[in-house]
Amino acid sequence: MTAPRPGAIRIATYNVHACVGTDGRHDPKRTAAVINEIGADVVALQEFRYPADIALETRTPVVLTELENYQCALGPARRGATHCFGNVLLTPHTIREVHRIDLSIARYEPRSALAATIDVRGVELHVLAAHLGLRLSERRFQVKQILEYLRSVRGTLVAVMGDFNDWLPGRSVVHVLDEHLGRSPKAKSFPVARPMLALDRIWVHPRRALDRVMIHQSPTARRASDHYPVVAEINPDAVTVAE
Repeated sequence: MTAPRPGAIRIATYNVHACVGTDGRHDPKRTAAVINEIGADVVALQEFRYPADIALETRTPVVLTELENYQCALGPARRGATHCFGNVLLTPHTIREVHRIDLSIARYEPRSALAATIDVRGVELHVLAAHLGLRLSERRFQVKQILEYLRSVRGTLVAVMGDFNDWLPGRSVVHVLDEHLGRSPKAKSFPVARPMLALDRIWVHPRRALDRVMIHQSPTARRASDHYPVVAEINPDAVTVAE
């Protein structure tokens, strides 16, 4: 992947499939290698699995120990006796605040969103990372919860990203986010063998600050997960106080 444009903030979202690749191997080092290839200021991971005895407020990257220049925020959606499973934010910058938002609906698989305020070279960036449910009714509820968070950071630089599991024409719910944040490009990221669906999405508000959206399709990424990472670049110079 090419280097970020001068002054740009690079962000990415990546469903890592519990670090199990298309070859069936559990290989966290390979996942870490993909993240290093991207070289992002903020990376949101979904379907991340880590030991249950890790403290919730841990900032040192867990499992992906090769990412020694990053700190993390953990957002488990599901906790078991031995492992947790859910969202993670990774950044080489300072994490100011962390909020965990329960998006679960009874009877269905637990879901969550992870929000953080990150200082990226003096720019305050609010990030919300999410992994939405498979059913339309779930996603409708979950998008409403996301909008509640977005109201709390109105007027700031915001990135919303994750795996939104939203692909059915005429039954989409992410159009609500388009209405609130501005329409974002759809990049087909799943499955890696033949990308057909834009499950993984990134929105930036104000919309004019979103410079470009790309798929990271390196040979390593092709093996590391069933999803490709989606990468976006933010132009912080496009953000004004008026927004």
